[in-house]
Amino acid sequence: MDQIYIPKNREGLGIGEYVIVRGVLGGEVRSEGEEIKSRRPFFYGVEEKIEGIKMRIIGEIFRIVDESEGKYENVIITGSFLDRGFGFNDVDILLVGQGGGVEKIKKKIESGIGIKGHVILMGREELIKGVASDPLYLLMLSRFVARKRTSYNVKRKINYKLLDFYLLKSKVLLSGFDELNGNEKYYLTRNMVAINLFVRGAKIGVEEINSMIKKIFELGAIEKIKENMIDKKDFLKKYKKFYDETFELVMRGVGDGTK
Repeated sequence: MDQIYIPKNREGLGIGEYVIVRGVLGGEVRSEGEEIKSRRPFFYGVEEKIEGIKMRIIGEIFRIVDESEGKYENVIITGSFLDRGFGFNDVDILLVGQGGGVEKIKKKIESGIGIKGHVILMGREELIKGVASDPLYLLMLSRFVARKRTSYNVKRKINYKLLDFYLLKSKVLLSGFDELNGNEKYYLTRNMVAINLFVRGAKIGVEEINSMIKKIFELGAIEKIKENMIDKKDFLKKYKKFYDETFELVMRGVGDGTK
């Protein structure tokens, strides 16, 4: 007889409780006469060695969405939740389709899992259009865990006027450095660098952007920005220089587009 070992240090289970053991990564299992197929998530740009607790959260999110009133083509988990460690504040969830019930899904995730869900609902065509023209969409889908296998490799369509608008957001850091926390500084810096890479046709991903940030600001670790441990004068000097260079790139494209 095969033996199943349950860890002594386990969450939510007391001694003597009855449990149902199911296969997590595939195959068919039965519960109360119903046949259930457990589907293996699709990993893109991220190692499958995600912490066990995170995989349980992902599985529970998939279950909540599957049982919701909306009909979705796919469910995609992305963002800092997929980083190693537990420094995330919420989980970014992209629902692809035309379903409804987003607010109910958010409430169920928060009440059932105890974590805030940042839920975005988009149609497939709208998402493809965003990936083609918005560097932050490209970044968002540079790595993810999805309910179903999917791909969003599309040709870039640069809208320089739109990028000018996006870049304006990062200008806030120059005047509001003292009012921003570390995560906000990182987000605005990441936005600026993503736009620069997008215009230059370079690959956009978490590793590529973080590598560029560390190079620009001569940092050993990206956490120095997130933890607000940077020298203000030195950081702002380098930030303004790179911002001006990126702004010039975008304005050059705007000018060429009007000819």
